[in-house]
Amino acid sequence: MKKLYMVSLGPGDYELITIKALKALQNCDAICVPTKSADNSFTRSMTFKIVEKLMKEYAFEKDIIPVYAPMNFKQEDWQKQVDIIEDSFKKYDNLSFVTLGDSAVYSTVYYLLDIIKEQHKEIYEKSEVIPGVTSFSHASAKVKKPLCVGDSSFLIRPLHKSKVPFTTVYMRPRIGMSTDRIKEKNDIYTFENLNYKGETILDYKKEKVDKYMTLFIDFYDRNE
Repeated sequence: MKKLYMVSLGPGDYELITIKALKALQNCDAICVPTKSADNSFTRSMTFKIVEKLMKEYAFEKDIIPVYAPMNFKQEDWQKQVDIIEDSFKKYDNLSFVTLGDSAVYSTVYYLLDIIKEQHKEIYEKSEVIPGVTSFSHASAKVKKPLCVGDSSFLIRPLHKSKVPFTTVYMRPRIGMSTDRIKEKNDIYTFENLNYKGETILDYKKEKVDKYMTLFIDFYDRNE
């Protein structure tokens, strides 16, 4: 069975990669590395430099597959990247596609997965997204200032637009509390005990909080 890992590399420091991401790179057959250079060179690629440092530091070698990724935000560009991934599976059984930062935040990963889900469902179903450290989390640590603490919250907004759709994360609940105050707008999920015993993921909002480690995410509507 073919396996595709979408691997988050973190915010530019190769030491900030997660152990899970590192293992994915070590265990795959080849690594798809985006480049903004039309000649498929990696001269200006921070992504390649991170992968290169990881291979040297942890003594492993993998075939590198260049993926031309211009920042045009066009469907045809994403399609070409998917075509490279699909074509690479003719030679390799396990591939890693790497991305800077965290795949959940302004990443190409989900544009590609949308296409893969539609055109290569068997690959999509065997794919795995591996999260990473975000640039803003790293920036917060650099200056020793929290993004949120106590009952505060924080927002992530694109600077080039004034009105945007948004995802809302609800956390720090109390056991037994009602979730009536959460007015879901889009596509809400309930996450309980993530990565711990009794982990549960529901594609709806629970009416009452049963576990302290409960997280609600109301994902924005990508069709808007």
